Amino acid sequence: MEKAKKEKPKSWPVMESFYTIQGEGYYSGRAAYFIRFGGCDVGCVWCDVKDSWDKEKHPEVHLDTLISAVEATPTNFVVLTGGEPAMYDLTTLVDELKKQGKEIAIETSGCYPLIGNVDWYCFSPKKFKAPDEEAYDLADELKVVIFNKSDFEWAETHAERVNQGCELFLQPEWSKQEQFLPEIIEYVKKNPKWRISQQTHKFMNIP
Repeated sequence: MEKAKKEKPKSWPVMESFYTIQGEGYYSGRAAYFIRFGGCDVGCVWCDVKDSWDKEKHPEVHLDTLISAVEATPTNFVVLTGGEPAMYDLTTLVDELKKQGKEIAIETSGCYPLIGNVDWYCFSPKKFKAPDEEAYDLADELKVVIFNKSDFEWAETHAERVNQGCELFLQPEWSKQEQFLPEIIEYVKKNPKWRISQQTHKFMNIP
């Protein structure tokens, strides 16, 4: 007798969801609906959404509620972020969003195998937990946060492993912007395969 297939989840712990402008990386400046998942075990010391870490603090939100919220906006671009969104099976959410004609990006540390066919994989590796090998193959965008001088060399170790078409970004950690942005500028001038990402949403004072 065949085992019954495990039903795909139709709800997830969500810290918040909102319509805004993507502030970072390749799609900076693009209107986007953000779904921020609760739950993360990576533990970045400089994380600006530490309230997202404990998934038990955040209510389960049903697929239909999320789809309706996205559909109430004019955007065709949805960003799955966290927390760590790849902790979850995202199949039903991604599939339904695609049925609605949406383009889906994920922002992930790459620590978990991706379950869901997203259109754009933003890989932001962290020193606190090693990424899964598939992240290097899936990455459309490598975004490395510069928090210490050693992070430039560390960024290069990841750039060597991502696929050839991956876009490369260096982003100053917000609290060290004044210290590291001049260094990033000079680094990118010497190493033009990289581009600069900034948290422009913070300059614009939007979520």
